[in-house]
Amino acid sequence: MIERLTPARARARAGELTGLYREAFRAPPWNEDEAAVAAFGERLRADTRRDAFVAVLAVEEGRPCGFGTAWRTPAPFPRDRSYGELLAALGPEEVKRSLIGALEVDELAVAPHARGRGLAGRLLAELCAGEPRCWLLTSAEAPDAVGLYERLGWRRLNEAGKVIAFTRRGEG
Repeated sequence: MIERLTPARARARAGELTGLYREAFRAPPWNEDEAAVAAFGERLRADTRRDAFVAVLAVEEGRPCGFGTAWRTPAPFPRDRSYGELLAALGPEEVKRSLIGALEVDELAVAPHARGRGLAGRLLAELCAGEPRCWLLTSAEAPDAVGLYERLGWRRLNEAGKVIAFTRRGEG
């Protein structure tokens, strides 16, 4: 079952989401340590206050097994995290055309025990349901993630660099 979480429900379930983040991203290629996990937990609380924030949580047999978070990308385009590198790779006109105002998928996490059953695709579909434009970033060093987005029909915006941006036009 996939549940859409309001910002308040996401804050209430932040412990579960942080635990899933730890489970999903501790192994290569992500190698997230406890400091990164703690930073995600803090960031999540702030992110729930962003424009059009949405979260989804998958639960199987009473156990959380995956989640996703997204929000509307603001103008001006951010420069922190990987945004600066992306802006340099795409240029300001492409960023304005493809990313500003679109729903930005920030996190998509599936616990190792729940992988290989299409859950990531279902989470992504639920996050982006009804949105005319969506985008996300992933690491160029994460071939499984890159392959997933390509199989799901997302289009690459850039080919080089540490991060790859994907975009999707929806039914919105």
